[in-house]
Amino acid sequence: MHLAQLKYLLPRLVGQGIMLSRQAGGIGSRGPGESQLELNRRSVRNQITDIERQLKVVEKNRATVREKRLESSTFKIGLIGYTNAGKSTIMNTLTSKTQYEADELFATLDATTKSIHLGGNLQVTLTDTVGFIQDLPTELVSSFKSTLEESKHVDLLVHVIDASNPYHEEHEKTVLSIMKDLDMEDIPRLTLYNKADLVEDFTPTQTPYALISAKSEDSRENLQTLFLEKIKEIFERFTCACLFLSPIRFMI
Repeated sequence: MHLAQLKYLLPRLVGQGIMLSRQAGGIGSRGPGESQLELNRRSVRNQITDIERQLKVVEKNRATVREKRLESSTFKIGLIGYTNAGKSTIMNTLTSKTQYEADELFATLDATTKSIHLGGNLQVTLTDTVGFIQDLPTELVSSFKSTLEESKHVDLLVHVIDASNPYHEEHEKTVLSIMKDLDMEDIPRLTLYNKADLVEDFTPTQTPYALISAKSEDSRENLQTLFLEKIKEIFERFTCACLFLSPIRFMI
């Protein structure tokens, strides 16, 4: 996030330099503003270079962890959606742990993966990622690339949508567009319209779907049921024919 802010700021320092240069005393003088502008630019460039260097190390480490996770037979679920849709609330509900959540943009700035049980002995991993935004700048995609890629290697994508937001249809299109750019369209998807307690006579635009309220008392049980039903649809049924070569004795 900080990298995107710096890249956004860099070309806009020119205007600040003009303001500073006007502080110079004489006509035709270089002025303190111009030199300050160069200092500011150099400082921002150095910060960008340093952060990009750190990101390469982080991406390498994440790639190693991701490879180990992919080698595992554990079913992987990824939460995606527009920023402030309620993904972290769902994560907290299912894991009974605290993931920062707030009514603000980019409350989650990093991918978080945790193990959860969905009834019986079925254990899956659940990943909460950064929220998408409309007209995502190139710099932002680059900065969040390592975070967004966490969603590319899951078995099920759970698209969380804020049903109470009057612009939720635009948000849906934004998420679907970014998913297309990231080659994530072929991943099985479950659409959850969240914050059902804040809407009336809601008409969904994505099907199939489920209308939920992640903060309701029975949300944990409802979410587990929805996930299990979707996983059953994804799994391929097969019949195991067992041939015993010798009698089996049961001891009571």
